[in-house]
Amino acid sequence: MDKVLLDRLREDFPEVKFRRGEKFLFRPPDFVMLGPEEVDDALLILHELGHYLCGHRDFGTLAGRLKMEREAWEKARELAERYGVLYDEVVVERELDTYRDDLHQKSRCPKCGLTRYQAQDGVFHCPFCEEYT
Repeated sequence: MDKVLLDRLREDFPEVKFRRGEKFLFRPPDFVMLGPEEVDDALLILHELGHYLCGHRDFGTLAGRLKMEREAWEKARELAERYGVLYDEVVVERELDTYRDDLHQKSRCPKCGLTRYQAQDGVFHCPFCEEYT
């Protein structure tokens, strides 16, 4: 872990609570969980801080989650420049792919295989199966 970076982030964002944990994540309203100590990934820290700075609270749908993830990565790009951290597009796209893959898998109708849509309440609906079966 880059202690110098973490010290700077704690100084620049005293309202944010940075804690060590099992994985990198953001818990609203102001909690950034740092991944395992053996993982030194400043970019992931900046991404989770990006969620805080973007005001992310909840996403409602998987498409909403993907949008928020993209926004947090864009904020991480700005932070990376500010703090001298390498912004690795390969890492970013790999991380975003996990959300894209999840959306793709869950939006596929298990009955007919067509793409379902997700309502604001989180429930997936298949236009074909609900209309014609």
